[in-house]
Amino acid sequence: MKLRHLVITVLCLLVAWPLAAQYRDDQFKRDAFTQTYADTTEKATTDTSSLFSFKEFFGGLAGKNKAKLKTLTMGSMVFIGSNQIYNRQYWKLPIVYGGIGAGIYGGIHFNNLYKNTQDSRFQTYSILSFAGAGLVYWGSLMDGVVMYKTEKRPDPSKATFYSFLLPGLGQVYNGEAWKVPIYWGLLAGSIHFWVDNERQYQRWKWIHNMATTTEAQVTDAPPWSGENAKYYRDVYRRYRDYSILATALVYVLQIIDANVFAYMQDFEVSDDISMRIEPSVIPFNYASNISVPSAPGVGMRIDVKF
Repeated sequence: MKLRHLVITVLCLLVAWPLAAQYRDDQFKRDAFTQTYADTTEKATTDTSSLFSFKEFFGGLAGKNKAKLKTLTMGSMVFIGSNQIYNRQYWKLPIVYGGIGAGIYGGIHFNNLYKNTQDSRFQTYSILSFAGAGLVYWGSLMDGVVMYKTEKRPDPSKATFYSFLLPGLGQVYNGEAWKVPIYWGLLAGSIHFWVDNERQYQRWKWIHNMATTTEAQVTDAPPWSGENAKYYRDVYRRYRDYSILATALVYVLQIIDANVFAYMQDFEVSDDISMRIEPSVIPFNYASNISVPSAPGVGMRIDVKF
């Protein structure tokens, strides 16, 4: 699998995962409160809800209804500044559009200068300009999540998108900051092996190309044979792909962690855990479906309280 195909697939999964998780949570809550039991006369209704609702999104921007955080965030990924419009903070729009526009213009401008002059400074300026535009875009999404008003604390939607936008932030929001060094350490280790294996892969790829080339002008051929170089090239390419997969898994895991533990804040378990054992009499035919009369049984009953 080529690196660019793998990276594109991983990015698509990372974008879709928190949105799909939030959708499943909402669907679970709907089903939990609309489930009917022992009612054969009521016809089943079809769930027409979707992952994204244009009616809810644009209705929220117009002030006609309250939009969910997932709907606003998804819409803001395409319609930049929608979160700021929903929060009625119009003064932020010039900052968002101006910052993104300036970054894109600077990136294109310095890139053209680099092509014409081959000056590495202009290439650096171009990269920094595009990075600045991406940072402003990211900031507009983060601002929308932070400013979204909710009565629930912690809100699973906020925890999910916090971790989606900045790994570990959802754990801080849930009051579990001790998890941040763990996830950041796992991410740093995975990225380190990703970069190192990519460097080794490119090195052995070059050695393989030099060892198998038929061009006469190549005089400094490496001391390794093409077969050996191919073996190490494939090994490091496989390790690199594993490292990319590990990075993606850790990233997704911390998103799931933030979402699940935000929901678990509502569960209350008493610290008073006790167990009581006492004699018990099993009534007549209590535990049997046999119609033959039988005498009551005597046993032990264990009660666990928590």
